Amino acid sequence: MRGWSSRAVLRGDHLKVCSQGYTCCSQEMEEKYSQQSKHDFRNAVVELSNHLQTMFSSRYKKFDEFFKELLENAEKSLNEMFVRTYGRLYMQNSELFKDLFVELKRYYVGGNVNLEEMLNEFWARLLERMFRLVNPQYHFTDEYLECVSKYTEQLKPFGDVPRKLKLQVTRAFVAARTFAQGLAVARDVVSKVSAVNPTPQGTRALLKMMYCPYCRGLVSVKPCYNYCFNVMRGCLANQGDLDTEWNIFIDSMLLVAERLEGPFNIETVMDPIDVKISDAIMNMQENSMQVSQKVFQGCGQPKTLAQGRTARSVSDPGFTPRFRPYTPDERPTTAAGTSLDRLVKDVKEKLKQAKKFWSSLPGNICNDEKMSVGTVNENECWNGSAKSRYDFAVTGNGLASQVNNPEVEVDITKPDMVIRRQIMALRVMTNKLKNAYSGNDVDFIDIKSRGGQQVCLSPTGEESSGEESGSGCELQQCSPEFEFNATEVTRNSNKSDKNVNTSAAARSSLSQAALLLSILFLAMQRQWR
Repeated sequence: MRGWSSRAVLRGDHLKVCSQGYTCCSQEMEEKYSQQSKHDFRNAVVELSNHLQTMFSSRYKKFDEFFKELLENAEKSLNEMFVRTYGRLYMQNSELFKDLFVELKRYYVGGNVNLEEMLNEFWARLLERMFRLVNPQYHFTDEYLECVSKYTEQLKPFGDVPRKLKLQVTRAFVAARTFAQGLAVARDVVSKVSAVNPTPQGTRALLKMMYCPYCRGLVSVKPCYNYCFNVMRGCLANQGDLDTEWNIFIDSMLLVAERLEGPFNIETVMDPIDVKISDAIMNMQENSMQVSQKVFQGCGQPKTLAQGRTARSVSDPGFTPRFRPYTPDERPTTAAGTSLDRLVKDVKEKLKQAKKFWSSLPGNICNDEKMSVGTVNENECWNGSAKSRYDFAVTGNGLASQVNNPEVEVDITKPDMVIRRQIMALRVMTNKLKNAYSGNDVDFIDIKSRGGQQVCLSPTGEESSGEESGSGCELQQCSPEFEFNATEVTRNSNKSDKNVNTSAAARSSLSQAALLLSILFLAMQRQWR
């Protein structure tokens, strides 16, 4: 259609939305334009959101591949170094180290692994093996070795390596896993929220703005900018409510990213892990006599093996009186292709660009080339009824602000439940990020409350029915001691400082502090058991 000359001019009494004056549109054309306006609007939202979703998806994939490859390389390097260093002695006990990496990998992919307990178990098992090797002339029962393990903390047979490594590994793995989960949650939130289905009132407003001028022959006249803004903010009212929680989430991601660059850098922890374990083994050997004497005093003198068996143990070619120390060229390699610093630097820039995405979305749609809203001459644009100036003020973002929207009738009492669930997913993930920033491995079940029904969340914030292994829990199995009130969390989160930093954590609301303390208390209870 090029204007009045291309079609017969009719009275507009038959039209439902567009002007009742003279028109060149039939009722059928108006309906087609209505469908087209919905299609154009959905495409505009998806097109702008796709870039953000692709960014989070690609960065999650890169981080996930990097972390997994880092673990694979660390295990491979340890195996190669220990084969050269300890030979047959290591190969006879290699399952101990293999189990260590199995558990680290299981933790990273979301398994129910208590890192501290797992590492304590590793050192206890290593002590049992080492104690046998440095005392080959004795027979040790399982009960005796259990007694030996009780002296581990007091005697520190491996020096200070276990304590330092436990702290480094726990903080680095918590940060790495949580950061990767955060990228996955952001990806999924964008995917769900960008699938917009305008209400009938929103559809009417879109048709009136985008295609009703066509029916008046004003094909080249574009919507006034503020007019477009009001229509988009009305149609995206629920998305606007996502912005506050989204920005807090992004700030928390940036803080954990800084930890990954600094003291919680998993690459600097896993790179020399074989060297650190080797140092611990050497320390145990150097102090074996003192350690053994103190154990014998506390656990009793063990029985001596028969002379023939003792001689065979000492002459075993796999055992050497002193292990050969590592050499510099045996240090492990890092994950190929990139480094954690480069990955973090890249994603930090993208995260900063993603802030305020949802509050900026209406304006970005109106500024899109396809919209070409009338920003040059405010008197030469479509204002909803004529080619003239638009006099209404722009409404604010979010559902509550739409009570005064002059273009879209919005029921502010009926929030979009899909978006409410995504807000809760972001809130849960933000709490995890804050714990990770503090170095806390808080293992708790995330529960969100919706209409009185409790729904479990998987590590990525997805709803779970408990059917998939490790994805969450069945509703009836969700422990009530981990429940929290969604309304209370919403109220507290709104009070939290949007510019999250170290000092802000100290100034957080009393309710949030109580929530965190209760979670930490429950986590310690698990350890005491």
